[in-house]
Amino acid sequence: MNEPLRPLSLGEILDRTAQLYRSRFLLFLGISVIPTAIVLALACVIALPVAWWIKAGAGTVSQGAGYVLVAVFCIAVALVALPILLAATALAMAAMSHAVSRVHVGEMTTIRDAYKSVWRRGWRYIGLNLLQVLIIGIAPMAAWIVLLVLVAGGAALAKTAGAAGVVGVVLVGLVTILVFIALLGYVFWMLLRLSMAFPACVVEQIAAWPAIKRSSHLSNGTKGRIFVLYLLVGALSYLISMGVTLPLTIILTLLFGAGNPQHAQAAAVVLVIITYGAAFAVQALVRPVYGIALVLFYYDQRIRQEGYDIERMMDAAGLTPHVTPLAEIEKGQA
Repeated sequence: MNEPLRPLSLGEILDRTAQLYRSRFLLFLGISVIPTAIVLALACVIALPVAWWIKAGAGTVSQGAGYVLVAVFCIAVALVALPILLAATALAMAAMSHAVSRVHVGEMTTIRDAYKSVWRRGWRYIGLNLLQVLIIGIAPMAAWIVLLVLVAGGAALAKTAGAAGVVGVVLVGLVTILVFIALLGYVFWMLLRLSMAFPACVVEQIAAWPAIKRSSHLSNGTKGRIFVLYLLVGALSYLISMGVTLPLTIILTLLFGAGNPQHAQAAAVVLVIITYGAAFAVQALVRPVYGIALVLFYYDQRIRQEGYDIERMMDAAGLTPHVTPLAEIEKGQA
């Protein structure tokens, strides 16, 4: 897929994304399957023991104590699972960016090569992923928790104030709604601003914080197009999920829904397994679309803002001036 570099419209980026995905389907799907499989395995680690515990231990442990044990178990697994998910997701996103950048310029790579190339700088990509989680997720969540605490305190004061506090409760409610909308807008805005951080970090081999700033700069003028991309891929993911789960739900209902309650219970369990399995399968299929398209947006913005296409042509023609390293200059002078 070694085509001339030039500015692309949104439709052309989507078309190029589909072409790249079809041409290297197993490569991109293989990179995407690894973190998805880890998520599925961790979900099974939590769900299966909990389901067995609730069913088998209902008569031996009091209900309250059982809920406490289940909660402690889930929290313990989550504390172990979150770092694993953070690392696996970061490496997968970096490997995807590396693979797309190679395929986009007509080079060959494999799943093993993609992960091997990013493994050496794994901590950098894990740090970048952690920064994104902090900026996009944890920061607004912390602000929301603080707001809820303040609202709860204001509601308690308004209750003691009597009728005069009704107006205060209404105002607090309006402020809460407005702040929620503002925080939601912040999440989407930062998601768009940081969308090209991984391509910048992988392609330019820069550290995590410079990659954050680089993505913020490159996203200028293209946030609307990236937002449309997220909407389209989200709609595609929903349609694929419904196309998989809806027919299976109808079939299971027809087969097991009538008569025997045990059959209905078995159908419900199978339906839950199929639903979660379909969700993970759809995630594995759709994840490369985001990865490919965002790398293409990255190159497109570099072409529009920095003349990257001209730089590549000059480099291919051998017209890029060679800069002698400072160490060699000092060595020659000595």
